[in-house]
Amino acid sequence: MATTATNYTLEAQKLQADHGARSIPPSKYRGATVEDLDPPPALSCKPADPISLAMQNAYERDYSHLTVISSDTRALLGYLSIPRLKELLKNGTVCDGDPVEKAMQRFRRKGNVYKVITMDTALEELEEFFEGGADGSKQDFAVVTDWNRRFVLGVATKWDLEEFVRRRPPG
Repeated sequence: MATTATNYTLEAQKLQADHGARSIPPSKYRGATVEDLDPPPALSCKPADPISLAMQNAYERDYSHLTVISSDTRALLGYLSIPRLKELLKNGTVCDGDPVEKAMQRFRRKGNVYKVITMDTALEELEEFFEGGADGSKQDFAVVTDWNRRFVLGVATKWDLEEFVRRRPPG
């Protein structure tokens, strides 16, 4: 009887060791999704809007990125990075009265496959997207859309992700 109990204990220890060797370390996000970041709604401007209006709107809401949408179709055309815009203004490349289209960064639609980021996207996937993912190009922010990419629901930044981890209790 003692031999059987000892064999059983040894088998259990071996199984635990095997399982532990194959287990994946727990995620710092613990199953959280983009929705858990509670991203603020996207603030959009139009290509013809003056840069001064875009800057004012960004400052009032403390946004670092604004989406740029078509005046006619409301289609997402690109974005305006406020840190980049500040540099363009400082260098004299653009001025306050210029239209947003002079400073915006356009999305390249032809030949590019975009990673769809929705409220259901796991934060691990979002982090991978920020770090360059499959194509290796690092990103500062993500436009959060519905699955069909018809509606812009918000914008998530790397800072949002870092803040989420910092605020979340360990364990």
